Order: sequence, then C-alpha cells, then structure tokens
Amino acid sequence: MSKTLPFTLAEVQKIVERYPTPLYLYTENEMVQNTRTLQSAFSWNIGFKEYFAVKAAPNPFLMKILHTEGLGMDASSLAELELSYTAGARGEQIMFTSNNTPAKEYRRARELGAIVNLDDLTHIEYLHTNVGMPELISFRLNPGEALGGSDIIGKPIEAKFGLMYDQLATAYRQAKSCGATRFGIHTMPISNQLDISYFPETVRILLEAALMLQRELGIATEFINMGGGLGIPYRPEERPIDIVALSRSIEVTYERTLSGTALAAPKLFMECGRYITGPYGFLITRAIHTKDIFRRYVGVDATMANLMRPGMYDAYHHISVLGKENAPNTEVYDIVGSLCENNDKFAKQRALPRIDVGDILVIHDAGAHGHSMGFNYNGKLRSAELLLRPDGSVIEIRRAETFDDLFATLDLSAVEGFRA
Repeated sequence: MSKTLPFTLAEVQKIVERYPTPLYLYTENEMVQNTRTLQSAFSWNIGFKEYFAVKAAPNPFLMKILHTEGLGMDASSLAELELSYTAGARGEQIMFTSNNTPAKEYRRARELGAIVNLDDLTHIEYLHTNVGMPELISFRLNPGEALGGSDIIGKPIEAKFGLMYDQLATAYRQAKSCGATRFGIHTMPISNQLDISYFPETVRILLEAALMLQRELGIATEFINMGGGLGIPYRPEERPIDIVALSRSIEVTYERTLSGTALAAPKLFMECGRYITGPYGFLITRAIHTKDIFRRYVGVDATMANLMRPGMYDAYHHISVLGKENAPNTEVYDIVGSLCENNDKFAKQRALPRIDVGDILVIHDAGAHGHSMGFNYNGKLRSAELLLRPDGSVIEIRRAETFDDLFATLDLSAVEGFRA
C-alpha cells in the first residue's frame, strides 16, 4: 500500500535546486483545512478550544497560521512561552503545562497571563511563594490504572506527570486558600491513539473529578482539558480518526455524565500537536550511497538528527521514492543516515522500489516531533523548513543551520593556542 503526496517530483526538483536536501516541507492548505474541521466538529461545546502543542512544531510561522485560525498555544517551557507570544497568543490563549518547573518560568507565564497548569502538590506553595497564586489555576491529573498508556508516554502509573486522583481535593483546597478563584482540570495520559473509544472515557474521568470538586469544595470547574493524544495513520493501512464520530461520542459522554447534576457543562479544551501538523510535514532527502553486506542499505543525506522518531521509538514512517510511486516494491532495504550510531535508520527491511543514487525520498508524517526534536550530534546541522502555500508558492520559514551557528556559543578566544 502507498500514501498520496500533495506535490510532484517536478515540483520538488525545482525546490531542491534552490534549497539543498535534507529539508522539511509543510503544506499549509491541508493543515488549515484539518484545523477547521476539528473546530467545526466540536462546535457543540460553547467555549471549545484547541491549544496547539508547541513542542510538536515550534516554528513561529506555523504557529501564527494556527493562531490566526483560532487555536491557542500549549507551552511546556520558557522557550515555548516566548514562541507562543511571538506567534500572537496572549493571556488565556496560552496554556502553560510543565513539570519540574523553575520559578522564572512560572513568573513569565504569569506575566503573559497564561493559564498555569500545575503538575504536583508541592508546586502550589512553590508557585505562591516565588511568583504568587494566579486567579485561574489548573492541575494535571494522572489517572493511574484507570486508563491505559502508550509506547510513547508509557503507563500512567510509571509516568512522572500529574497528581493522583486522591490528591486532587487537597490540591484545589490549598490553591483556593492561596487566592485562586477560578479552576480547571487537565490530563494527558496517551499519545498517538487511533481508537476513539479511549477519549470519551478520558472525558468521563475528568467530569467525575469536576463533580467531586464541586461536591467537596464547592468549586465550579470552568474547563476540562482532555489533553492531546489523537493519533495519525503513519502506516498506509491505518485509518485516520473520524473526528465527527469522536466528537459525537464525547458529546454523549458529556450529556450522560452531567445529567441530573448541578454542574454546568465546562468548556472542553484539548492540546493536540501531532494531529494538527503531523501529516502535513515531509522530510525530503536524497539517496547518496548504496551498500550490500548482510543487508542492503540505502544511505541518504538526512540522519536521525533530522528525524529522531524511528531511532528513538522504532516508529514507522512511510517512505515514497519520488517518480517511482507506482513502481512495484521489489527490493528490501534499510534506509540509513550517516551518524556514528546503528539506530540511525529511517526504515528497517522495508520493501520499496529499486532506489538509485540521486533519487529523492520523501519521509511522510514528519510534521510533528520531527524538526523540533533535531540535534547536533556528530556536528550535524539542522535543516531548513519550507512552507508550501495554498497558491503553490514555497517560502523558507527557517533557514538551514551553518557552521557559524554551530560555533556561535563558543568563546574560541579563551582557548589557549587556538588559531582561527
């Protein structure tokens, strides 16, 4: 089976004449349309908001496009707070969900008016003492054995994130005593989940927690944040999430859980990253070597430094050979980079068309946790990011790194005997 591409070999050849491989190419039109579909599906919930998980694709140009479409920004670090502000997000358009957080990061979140989402009981006094308790506060719930986990995040009971359910009442009571007057609740126990039955159960757990807080503390929860975790079909045989069916199942859960209670339906928030940008980013690379030993290898000019997911998680990313999309998959290759690490592989024993040196390969679904997880091991330089606009034009939204960037943080004058 294969995946379709939103561009042709001729179009990519024209791009790489100006911007050398490897490079990232994002498609704006498809990204925007998907965002609009998501928001339309959940329009039944007054106040629904998707907070884009900045960690997935922290490029201010992409973030600005998404913010213009009405998305908030989910930040997990000081840098992501600044990126969110740069992209135009203000105040409660920013959700700050971090862990093991330094005071200066909480301080900046408060300066920006972001919603602060605390990760632990001990952070209440830490925040109150060092920064001051904001009016609006939220807590991250770790559901423990109530929900299953995933290969990426792990089992909730083994995860470092969030409070246990039995700690919630204490947490909100303490926050209230420190001056908080508005409240939300959040969870994020899953990643890349394609089974939509998982998410209504997540919402039910959050609503039950909100009802408990109302009953025990008289707190009216303004919002529940079901986190992200909506998966994408990395493999051609996988089916994408039916977002309308998902929304409807969550709406039914809302109505059933809140029926007969005094709790007004809280606003529903989510913080998808992968679902928003993942399918709309492609790593473009070129075959530069072949090698036949115990296995047959194709060496490309991209490395795990450009896309870590296959090496880190053994994750599958589909690969197309441009110009040979309809050719039979008669060969079996490992597709590898040039790092001095044996997990520097984009594919293992993958059936593909015959690949010749010079062929352009497209690695699909790299638009989330791709470029953002890049690194400089072996002195590799991170690649450019390009955007394919709806009118067919291509713009550079992040230039490729140079050796000057690599050495910019070094004070070579301090090295005795150094010669430039």
